[in-house]
Amino acid sequence: MHTGGCLCGAVRYSIAGPLRPVVMCHCTQCRRMTGHIMAATAARRADFSLVSDGELKWYVSSVEARRGFCGRCGSTLFWEGVGLDRISIAAGTLDDTRGLKVACHIFVADKGDYYEIEPGAPQIRDGRFSVPFPDS
Repeated sequence: MHTGGCLCGAVRYSIAGPLRPVVMCHCTQCRRMTGHIMAATAARRADFSLVSDGELKWYVSSVEARRGFCGRCGSTLFWEGVGLDRISIAAGTLDDTRGLKVACHIFVADKGDYYEIEPGAPQIRDGRFSVPFPDS
């Protein structure tokens, strides 16, 4: 079981299954939404549940996805692609991140000039990637 939530505690969630390794997204939308880059794990929709969502707001950022955030404290929480069976979760919102590792960096062609990507994880120019979930 994994749990997490926003800075003020108004939005809380739980995950009953495994988490996907972390994907670091450097796309322009993620950089604007977070102020830097998005470090996101993911959960299968069937394993994910909202415990409290009274302040959860969704912003439709494109025809492909919407982004969830807390309407009270502004915390970036989720990225949800249309028709996908998973929900991406801002890794920093988890209560316990032990065991999570970075799988790759995506949209590196959009990365900001003010920082460098540490070597080690694969770097993908666009968003085409596949990172499997670990076995339950």
